[in-house]
Amino acid sequence: MAASDRMVLGPLVGAIDQGTSSTRFLVFNAKTAELLSHHQVEIQQKFPKEGWVEQEPKEILKSVHECVERTCEKLQQLNIDITNIKAIGVSNQRETTVVWDKTTGEPLYNAIVWLDLRTQSTVERLLKRIPGKNKAFFKFKTGLPLSTYFSAVKLRWLLDNVEEIRQAVDDGRAMFGTIDSWLIWSLTGGKNGGVHCTDVTNASRTMLFNIHSLEWDPELCQFFDIPVEILPKVRSSSEIYGLMKICPSLKSGALTGVPISGCLGDQSAALVGQMCFQDGQAKNTYGTGCFLLCNTGQKSVFSEHGLLTTIAYKLGRDKPVCYALEGSVAIAGAVVRWLRDNLGIVKTSQEVEKLAAEAGTSYGCYFVPAFSGLYAPYWEPSARGIICGLTQFTNKNHIAFAALEAVCFQTREILDAINKDCGIPLSQLQVDGGMTANKVLMQLQSDILCIPVVKPSMPETTALGAAMAAGAAEGVGIWSLNPGDLTAVTCERFEPQINPEESEFRYARWKKAVMKSMGWETSEAPSNGADK
Repeated sequence: MAASDRMVLGPLVGAIDQGTSSTRFLVFNAKTAELLSHHQVEIQQKFPKEGWVEQEPKEILKSVHECVERTCEKLQQLNIDITNIKAIGVSNQRETTVVWDKTTGEPLYNAIVWLDLRTQSTVERLLKRIPGKNKAFFKFKTGLPLSTYFSAVKLRWLLDNVEEIRQAVDDGRAMFGTIDSWLIWSLTGGKNGGVHCTDVTNASRTMLFNIHSLEWDPELCQFFDIPVEILPKVRSSSEIYGLMKICPSLKSGALTGVPISGCLGDQSAALVGQMCFQDGQAKNTYGTGCFLLCNTGQKSVFSEHGLLTTIAYKLGRDKPVCYALEGSVAIAGAVVRWLRDNLGIVKTSQEVEKLAAEAGTSYGCYFVPAFSGLYAPYWEPSARGIICGLTQFTNKNHIAFAALEAVCFQTREILDAINKDCGIPLSQLQVDGGMTANKVLMQLQSDILCIPVVKPSMPETTALGAAMAAGAAEGVGIWSLNPGDLTAVTCERFEPQINPEESEFRYARWKKAVMKSMGWETSEAPSNGADK
């Protein structure tokens, strides 16, 4: 496309995609959904103690400013007028918990990341107050089991353990939010009139939100002993929340006055970006973790097989709320990062694909990466990672293959659960996320599921979903969400290449390995790390 043509692109929409391992800002053409430019910054994770995972909220905010600034520079180099950016959407890692001081704008503690396990003792203490210690006690209000995963227990831990936060709550200075709330508040003015809000998809991951009444639930707030005053206002996923304010770190004053008008938790954003608007459509996102969402339409379906019931989206104040069944896997891309950073058997994530391709098999080696316990369908915090079936012949190539296979087996367990809950087996799986660039993984996934895996040629579906919600908001109205108006996305298909018997044999061996990973950790273990 020549520079002279570039000038008449029409309205553009920006998307902030704030994930667990990186932040990105992407700009799309609202008429064609074409990605015009983007910039990415890796985010540091801190592990102060075993099982603890933290990030610095100010580093996250700084990374957003940097990505916006650099993307705008790139657009200007392409001769694209950045004043054509008419709306901004936000997609974020869910459950990650931040508390900050509204008078200073400063975080009162590091963000506790969704993967963090420090709240296991908090969960056990809360379970003692529930009849029969039933983890599913609040499921019909929240769709969720009581687990370290969700924000309410992280917030409870902060209130119990951080004096500064307790004091700020007493003084009426504290604000709680997931990353979307922290970013929207900061970008719309922060301590100078910032908007303290969240959307229904993020609220539905806190364990304080009633997914039917769409309000913070007084009984849940009372159970967790969390003051409702510190919680953000809950809005739909597609409406104008506030306008971007000038920020000192945005040198160009880029995007000042542009409305922030879309907000979706990352997995809901990917569902929207994959155009899964029909009841029964599903997508799987391969990021740090792995998340399979199946749209159940306007009815909330409660799982008998360990899945979560969550809000898929509410695309406008007056639009209906849609629900999803979700299977959550804690460790997917994180296993590749672990092979790189902890074992050093690869220098880059891309090398894992090469090693696995060289092996072509795990040679009977199975890897259960239960670094943070097991999520769906087991919800077993006592599980820990194991590599089993090792022989003298096993080498790093086999371990790389087993690591990729583990991601596929975990997805298979979730797909089986969704098929049982919905009664209609999926005929193909739509996939997205950073790991889908790995062709060995995609072929393995098709082989293990025994159905085709379909990958869009533009893999940035999470950001696209946030951009769609922002561009379609009332008062913006530059993006159509009518399926007939949406550009058909070109896709790559992976068909199963092994026979179902072999797939079943390998899956059965995997399930045997999962059983061996369970019951490893107990909360009574010595705390000095002597046995670790």
